[in-house]
Amino acid sequence: MRAWPPPSPPTFPAALAALLRSDPSRPLVTFYDDATGERIELSVTTYANWVAKTAGLATDELDAERGGLVLVDLPTHWQGAVWLGAAWSVGLTVTDDPALAGRADLVVCGPDRVAAYASLAERVPVVALSLRPLGGRFAEPLPAGVTDYGAVVLAQPDVFVAYDPPTGDDVAWRDAEGTSTQADLLAGAAGVVTAGGRLLTDVNPCTRAGLATVLGPLVAGAGVAWVRHPDGSGWDRRAEQERATDLLRRAD
Repeated sequence: MRAWPPPSPPTFPAALAALLRSDPSRPLVTFYDDATGERIELSVTTYANWVAKTAGLATDELDAERGGLVLVDLPTHWQGAVWLGAAWSVGLTVTDDPALAGRADLVVCGPDRVAAYASLAERVPVVALSLRPLGGRFAEPLPAGVTDYGAVVLAQPDVFVAYDPPTGDDVAWRDAEGTSTQADLLAGAAGVVTAGGRLLTDVNPCTRAGLATVLGPLVAGAGVAWVRHPDGSGWDRRAEQERATDLLRRAD
């Protein structure tokens, strides 16, 4: 096994590639929904596969290009971390600000937000995620023009090679507070989790506060467990079960 950590990577793709080379079978992403009992765990390889398929979908089917803006309006969920990775692999700028929907080149939303964005499908691609277990498709038809992520993503290639690879200077995040590059976000994620450790959190990865929960484990050779609808009384037990070295709770 190679020594860890590698040199500080300037981009998300470089960080993920370094972890793939170092420890591809390491559990990287775990997700719990305490309201439904769902649990899913992705190794570094499996997460990278989902990222590649999603990036391929974004570029080959949805015409996303480096420098474009993607609105990702999702709750706390493992697929949010996948979409962030895919967007940064393409070189897209991500926002969680619905006020920027009119300027977005691509809109990604969960089932509760389909009605809010369906009308945009006449102008830009709108992708809806059912958030069902294992990335399943919607059980009911979606509005005209809205793409069912679960119905199309698995047909995409397992490997993604960017036509125009991103750099560390590419803007990776935009919201009312300003913009941050890929290099900015990677640098800011340092220290959120102990090297080789495990982070337990209920912070939505697709928010400014949650970006480090995606990137921190990558640069530290660690793992992360996200919890949606956390059962507060079971938090300490979950931390012990997950052998968490670091905890990050949502600020309500």
